[in-house]
Amino acid sequence: MFTNVTNFVTFVIEIAFTFVIQIKLSVNFSSLNYPEIKELSVHGRYISSLQLQSFIERNSIQNKISPLGKSVENRLINKVTLGSGKIKILMWSQMHGNETTTSKAVLDLINYLNKSDDLTDQILASVTLTIVPVLNPDGAAVYTRENANKVDLNRDAIELSQPESRILRDLYDEIKPDFCFNLHDQRTIFNVGSLMKPATLSFLAPSYDIQRNVSVSRGQSMKIIVAIHKALSSLIPDQIGRYDDAFNPNCVGDTFQQLGTPTILFEAGHFPDDYQRERTREFTFYALITAISVIAQNKIEGYSLDTYFDIPENNKRFFDVLILNANLINKKFDHSIGILYKEELINETIMFNPFIEVTGEIKDSFGHKYLNCSDQNDLNFLKSDRKLYQLLF
Repeated sequence: MFTNVTNFVTFVIEIAFTFVIQIKLSVNFSSLNYPEIKELSVHGRYISSLQLQSFIERNSIQNKISPLGKSVENRLINKVTLGSGKIKILMWSQMHGNETTTSKAVLDLINYLNKSDDLTDQILASVTLTIVPVLNPDGAAVYTRENANKVDLNRDAIELSQPESRILRDLYDEIKPDFCFNLHDQRTIFNVGSLMKPATLSFLAPSYDIQRNVSVSRGQSMKIIVAIHKALSSLIPDQIGRYDDAFNPNCVGDTFQQLGTPTILFEAGHFPDDYQRERTREFTFYALITAISVIAQNKIEGYSLDTYFDIPENNKRFFDVLILNANLINKKFDHSIGILYKEELINETIMFNPFIEVTGEIKDSFGHKYLNCSDQNDLNFLKSDRKLYQLLF
């Protein structure tokens, strides 16, 4: 395998160097003391403009925040700039107005970077972060995916038909970032591979062409995702997935990857019994810190490109509730019922209203909650849940 002793020694040194890099970068998340970092003014699935304004007014970022422009309905879109390093990272959240988990994590990130410790000092000296906490404030106000013109901003990268899309593209052109983080939420339906495990976090190095080739920039995106996966797998084992990489030039991430900027899609998903996504918020914060640290310490090349493809792809096998033997209590149903929740904003609170997605013999699917109509305890629970019970009768 090795032609001479020198080649063997070089090989051993490279393996050892990679091992040292990865050990050095393994962040002790417990030492970060997340409860002290967490921004307590925001909680749950809905973030109001008043909550965001309160955060800005109380936080030391006031002299680091600046306006970018206004939305369709004349709401202000801001950016926050932190750090003074040569490496430029651009991140944006709530491009879809009803995807708030990453926005909460971004506020936690800002809180953390306002503290002084060895890691934050290194990050801020090496990196300049430009953060857009909420790109779609109109959609955020009414908890919709689209903006006020009912346009999906993540399908507007080519036409740039919306003011919010143009604001992001102008910002990209102005700062010419070295890396981009595109921050989103994903639905509770996603599992990891074939496992009965929710995709609590998913990541994607977007394609830059229809053949899904690996360019230099896409390769860097992949290596950062590998670093995140390695760091967080002990916290959420088998709950990190790889998002579908089908090429769509209308998507912002694909466009920026085409332009040669390593871009990473973050998807915050479901953690068991965490419909408010407060646990997922914490894991998203850790993912952000890991990615930024890898970039700030110039350690990207310490991670293997091939390992990216070992991360299982997402599948869509979960129901929020899977009711078994439903025919025992109502003859109009045959076998099982797969139920999903629709999220609806009522008085600044998100209500999870169930609806029947599918009935019949349901195979190769999972439930975040199982109810078996042949079990008396499950029947008692079903009767106590008014919304679920009304669905069946």
